[in-house]
Amino acid sequence: MSATEPQGDGTERSDNRTGTFTPFGRAIFDKPSARALSRVGVVDVGSNSVRMVVFDGAARSPAYFFNEKIMCGLGAGMSETGRLNPDGRRRALEALRRFAHLARAMETGPLTCAATAAVREAIDGEDFRREVEEETGLTLWVIDGREEARLSAQGVLLGWPGAYGLVCDIGGSSMELAEIRGGEVGRRVTSQLGPLKLRDMKGGRRARRKYISETVEAMTKELGEQKNRLFLVGGSWRAIARIDMERRNYPLHVLHEYRMRAASVRDTLSYIQSSGDLDALAKRAGVSVARMALVPQAAEVLREVVRIFKPHDIAVSSYGIREGMLYEQMPQQLRDRDPLIEACRFSESKDARVPGFGKVLYHFIMPLFPKAKPERVRLIKAACLLHDVNWRAHPDYRADICFDTATRANLGGLKHAERVFLGLALLHRYSNSTGHTRFEDVSRLIDEPLRRDAETLGKAMRFGAMLWLQREADPGALRLYPKKKLLELSLAPEALPLFGEVAKARFESLASSLGCSTIVTDMPSDA
Repeated sequence: MSATEPQGDGTERSDNRTGTFTPFGRAIFDKPSARALSRVGVVDVGSNSVRMVVFDGAARSPAYFFNEKIMCGLGAGMSETGRLNPDGRRRALEALRRFAHLARAMETGPLTCAATAAVREAIDGEDFRREVEEETGLTLWVIDGREEARLSAQGVLLGWPGAYGLVCDIGGSSMELAEIRGGEVGRRVTSQLGPLKLRDMKGGRRARRKYISETVEAMTKELGEQKNRLFLVGGSWRAIARIDMERRNYPLHVLHEYRMRAASVRDTLSYIQSSGDLDALAKRAGVSVARMALVPQAAEVLREVVRIFKPHDIAVSSYGIREGMLYEQMPQQLRDRDPLIEACRFSESKDARVPGFGKVLYHFIMPLFPKAKPERVRLIKAACLLHDVNWRAHPDYRADICFDTATRANLGGLKHAERVFLGLALLHRYSNSTGHTRFEDVSRLIDEPLRRDAETLGKAMRFGAMLWLQREADPGALRLYPKKKLLELSLAPEALPLFGEVAKARFESLASSLGCSTIVTDMPSDA
């Protein structure tokens, strides 16, 4: 699969104040190369489900404008008949007919439709492909296992541009492995380790486990040692992750970037195996009954993958083949952008009262964080861009909504701990109180020093927002003297009338969080 890649100038610039890349140059989503991807529809015809996703908004970190899945079971029973499941075929055709109609209404342009293991292996797969085209007008691209692995790996790169490790994508009838490093997809290998096929396998559990072990061992010979991070892609893996969350009583129910260690995975797989009532477990974990039916077989595969490859940690990716199809259409200068910053910039441009003030706020508060490492700087940038996007919410709930936006929104390139840090900072942007008991469990995902830093960042934004001038106006400067325990504010002449009673109180609150006394000076009019 290929796409014409429209080129933009990709201009980026350095921040003269910090010496680091700034996200405040020209917005990438304003470029023609990004606008061409402003609404893209893709369809994944898998062995177990058929799903359509329409991406919209900031092309580098798009929102899910539409997302619908039908559990068709196209590959059910194929091990015995060699043909697509008749009922699954009927349901898949109905779903595709609906999707084609919706795409026209949403003005997505031509849908990109890919079919994977069931259609490519079935005796009547080509007949089904022709029927789809005749009935719906959709072109169904039947891709081989290595191409499926490549697209899934590209989906992971959409969320983590600098990701490295091994991508493991499981569908209903196959499982693929692909290595990624330096923004590129390396060696790839495919197998028939899909839970639908394994469930129909003759010989029971012993024969199945022997086949799984031999197949995974053979895959290692093609890929070599892979002890880096293991990225899990696919519905069955996400179901296992949900069960891991339920077993651990994990407080943040966001699957993307959920991390597990090998020992935790083994404990959860044993927990699944020992469960006497899978339906009850599915209900507790929020897994559909149809998905849960395939979890025991998928669990056996994951046990072997973890045992043989010995990854140093395991990350769940909600991005896979569908996101990989979007990534395929991106020019390189768009791929190289930080998905978090691009999403936050788009949100600011769309929802903030004064788009562009995030830049002013960022420069104003950065002197409070002189030793911040790059990973922290990008979170400060993100917070400044998001500081005003929820202004329409009721004041009594604005802080809560800000926290939920950061911790639960579809933001790429964020670890769970980073989500919590960003959420707490935005909460303190709107609330001087720390008495939000609803967030206590989630807040424990980061340590006390990080919570204090998030509070300082939030209070800095809360104060800085009081000096709200025109988009590019300079409110003045903050200077922190840690040894003197002194916080100095130099106000620009045009900002002096804004430093009223409430602003003074917020400035003192900020200083208190830093353990500092305060001094306020006027900047010269020609400064």
